Amino acid sequence: MRPRVVVYKDLPPAQRARLAERFDLTCFDGIDDANRAAFYAALADAEGMIGASLKVDAPLLARAPKLRAAATISVGFDTFDLDTLRARGIPLCHTPGVLTDTVADLVLALMLAAARRVVELNAMMKAGRWTESVGEEWFGVDVHHRTLGLVGMGRIGQAVARRAHHGFGMDVIYHNTRPVPEADAAFGARHLPLDTVLAEADFVVVLLPLRPGNVRIIDAAKFARMKRSAIFINAARGKVVDEAAMIAALSDGTIRAAGLDVFETEPLPPESPLLALPNVVAVPHVGSATAATRDAMAALAVDGLIDALEGRRPTHLADPEVWA
Repeated sequence: MRPRVVVYKDLPPAQRARLAERFDLTCFDGIDDANRAAFYAALADAEGMIGASLKVDAPLLARAPKLRAAATISVGFDTFDLDTLRARGIPLCHTPGVLTDTVADLVLALMLAAARRVVELNAMMKAGRWTESVGEEWFGVDVHHRTLGLVGMGRIGQAVARRAHHGFGMDVIYHNTRPVPEADAAFGARHLPLDTVLAEADFVVVLLPLRPGNVRIIDAAKFARMKRSAIFINAARGKVVDEAAMIAALSDGTIRAAGLDVFETEPLPPESPLLALPNVVAVPHVGSATAATRDAMAALAVDGLIDALEGRRPTHLADPEVWA
């Protein structure tokens, strides 16, 4: 009998076909109240599972007693209970690398849009307010030759630094768990304490993974250390920022503006104060959302799941120690 795999987020046809050649599939395009019971029933016989945007906690994993491997179509894996997976010896595959440049592109788009007030000015024009020569009311700020402060210097941080330094002549400073000599050499980047990065940067870009020590690491005290002219960008995870403190900082002028791809609660509630602030550019967690990149992510997740279920060590494991 072939292993059974539960697909809980729709896959591109070519990737679904690759799985179907090897395994018996039960497929869902997202889990909601209408299909939750069927999803739970399918998990009872599942040896593999693959998808995205689902909280996979201990109670859910308890419904999958035969599970041998899981794959998430994302680089982040904070929605998974790694302790439970580790205790059961279940490898979790994820998709780092293939989305690096796409996310970095979005970071630059948010920086430019917030600095030059693209969304706000577009709304002003559509409201018929462009009736004479542009004055200071319409001015933005420069991006070129300013200081970029990165909180996190992993793959995406380095891709952002490359664009900023070589494309816009920006000085690059960063805080990271360790210095990154290749970034120092390539971009003239400087590794500094977090508070120094926050105080010196014109653009503060957060690119941290969500881990227990990073929850709300950017709080009211951290916003107070930033320049009043600073533009804050979060393309990491919403919960690394104290959202209430950020709203206050944007409302009272502690910082100038923000570009946000992630939020504490997703989808962002329509009544969120962030959506009413003119100095906020908000997009719905679309950092990796291009067709080519999402296809590449799905392919990498499928590669990992196939390898794991067929006894080969996957290339990208969230917890490498699970695979002895």
